[in-house]
Amino acid sequence: MVRTFDVLSAYAASAARLAVGLAVGALGPRPGKLLALYEFEGCPFCRKVREALSILDLDAMIFPCPKNGPRFREQVKARGGKAQFPYLVDPNTDSALYESDDIIRHLFENYGAGPVPALLSGGVFHNATAGLASLVRGGRGVYYRKARAPEHPLELYSFEASPYCRIVREVLSSLELPYHLHNVAKGSPGRRTFVERSGKMQVPWLFDPNTNTALFESADIARYLERTYAEST
Repeated sequence: MVRTFDVLSAYAASAARLAVGLAVGALGPRPGKLLALYEFEGCPFCRKVREALSILDLDAMIFPCPKNGPRFREQVKARGGKAQFPYLVDPNTDSALYESDDIIRHLFENYGAGPVPALLSGGVFHNATAGLASLVRGGRGVYYRKARAPEHPLELYSFEASPYCRIVREVLSSLELPYHLHNVAKGSPGRRTFVERSGKMQVPWLFDPNTNTALFESADIARYLERTYAEST
């Protein structure tokens, strides 16, 4: 029953955003260096940036910054002067930006080939739907839970609108586990390479280089992360 409710509420969060981030849009130049995004699941403004990454088929190094998190929030404060999220670092343009609308414009101007989609633009309605998606999930991924830091970042193949990927990202966020996000939304040119690596087109897919573990299935991944990295308080 708990698992069923978890999955249904994850689907409801995608529905609240009208499945933005389900498919790739018009793509522009590809970045030569990996983007870095400091964010946390449950933050509606962070969600909009992640949706933009999926639409633009952009990989990023994700540094989760849940509330009370001891590691990456302090890094953002040291770099930018305040603990505000999302925070994007783009080494390709030597840019560092707060504010989701500014980040999204930056991404589409540099890596897209068309205008910013309506549901990613500012405005009360668009921000309200992003907030509703967070509300539906009951704050999962918002608060830090004590965890052991991995020696090397994990890898996650995902796309924003997938409810099963959301469940995994929430655990990664709560445990403050950094990971290389590979976006493979519908129409992604990266899907072929992903299938060659994993054996099939199914997400989420997690690879942990610290234990040489590869997993499909959100429930299995969540259990693995809890067992491997979560610490009792």
